[in-house]
Amino acid sequence: MPTTLDWSHSDPDSWANYPVMLATQRGLTQLGPDHGVEPGLAERWERVTDGQGRDVYTFHLRRDVRWSNGAPLVARDFVVGWRRALQGRERGEMADLEGASEALALQERGAPEAEVRAALERVGVEAVDAHTVRVTLARPRSYFLARVANVYLFYPAPSADLEGKSDEEVRDYFDRPRDGRPLALGPYRVERWDRAGERVRLVHNPASAFPPRMAEGETPVPVITLMKSEIGPALYERERVDFVFVDSAAALRIHRPDDLRREPLLSTYFLAFNTEKAPLDRPEVRRALSRALDREALLAGLLPAARPSHVLLPPELPGAATPEQAARLPRYAPEQARAELAGVERPLRLVYRSGDGFVPEVAIAERVAAQLARVGVRVVLEARSDFSAEIARRSAQGPRTYDLYLRRLGADYAHPNTFFTLFEREGNHQTGWETQAGGEPLARFERLLEAGDSAPDAATAQASYVQAQEVLVGEQAVIAPLYHPDRYYRARSRLRGLDVDPFNFLALRALRLGAASDAPWAGESP
Repeated sequence: MPTTLDWSHSDPDSWANYPVMLATQRGLTQLGPDHGVEPGLAERWERVTDGQGRDVYTFHLRRDVRWSNGAPLVARDFVVGWRRALQGRERGEMADLEGASEALALQERGAPEAEVRAALERVGVEAVDAHTVRVTLARPRSYFLARVANVYLFYPAPSADLEGKSDEEVRDYFDRPRDGRPLALGPYRVERWDRAGERVRLVHNPASAFPPRMAEGETPVPVITLMKSEIGPALYERERVDFVFVDSAAALRIHRPDDLRREPLLSTYFLAFNTEKAPLDRPEVRRALSRALDREALLAGLLPAARPSHVLLPPELPGAATPEQAARLPRYAPEQARAELAGVERPLRLVYRSGDGFVPEVAIAERVAAQLARVGVRVVLEARSDFSAEIARRSAQGPRTYDLYLRRLGADYAHPNTFFTLFEREGNHQTGWETQAGGEPLARFERLLEAGDSAPDAATAQASYVQAQEVLVGEQAVIAPLYHPDRYYRARSRLRGLDVDPFNFLALRALRLGAASDAPWAGESP
């Protein structure tokens, strides 16, 4: 269920809003089948570096794009949308724009509204004409085009509808869908949002310039009802709903239905080390622990399919390491690991999330403990419902209390940058590696990220990101990647194009109905 329909303002739980936002809105760019950047609302763009070293993008908008009321998309819609995003609850996401830091700082110190408004007018997004948007970044960012495809704060807002409205009227516009509002660009618009009943009703938007491609006998889906339910699998079995996530990895080991589908995610599940506690304060010990793990055996039989891996960046990700580059990272070598771990005497405490989910955490934790026992390292397992608080908890002496933890990292956009930000100095990694060797390895890691983020071309960026991965996963072994998760779900065969995207969100953009004879259909189903 979404927490808001206002895509410019969002909130810290923005992931919950993505299925609706992706079905109803669009960005300047979009991702192709290979996760590469393709034209979206912009049919083309140019990128230049100005005399001050800033990236300047000029986006030329498609002329056939219209809002769901028939009004044309115009460049002013981006100016209004992005300025609103800079005042929203996740305004820090817009920090790459020229002038954004000034506008953000003024808001943080509670500056007068007139000062904030003036600063927003200086932010680097402008309407050159009705169909041309010029965007200036504070510094070159190689991930920018990938971010505007996925991060919905960068989507345009219907300026003709919103300008001149009070804050209360704007909230009402988004909180109470009616009369065809809020407007949409995608193949659906929101007709009703029942927050108490936890249902969202989407209806087909015939004005969209992005209709799903129809094969012979296929038709648009006129109505979609998204609902939250604790008994989704039971409703699916009773043919009351037509799509359901499979949220239990344990259930897949018992029964694998014929209509089960799988989507490989741009995601990595890893084992992290507390680098501040002996003996894990030594990189050679952490590398040895990584070499002790047989990833294939860790996943064997736990899921219908699995993608074991010893690298952080999924191979499908643009800019990921080549197989030759990945081979330089720690891999399964049990005899070498046994010799290197001979001095590890105390038990290691491994913390993981309690409860069943689409990642088989309990089974993986037990197998990690068994594999490390074979090389002479005892592991004590602890499932925690307060996982995030526990890995952040510190002892009276200062260091965090855990030794090892298991965690999944999912991409926000199709670019290496999104996998590395967690492990920067200000990232929520809780590994303590900023204290290693006086902070030099982390500083070097961040310099490599900056080089990749500001690189003028994809090849140069990829070389820097590969080196950053080698520092994090190889040289320092702050984490030991284990596998790239997949998402499982069930869907009726009559629903064509209904799937999950590589970021783990329900994807409705290509949805259409097959012929009635394709499969049984039970009444009015969401």
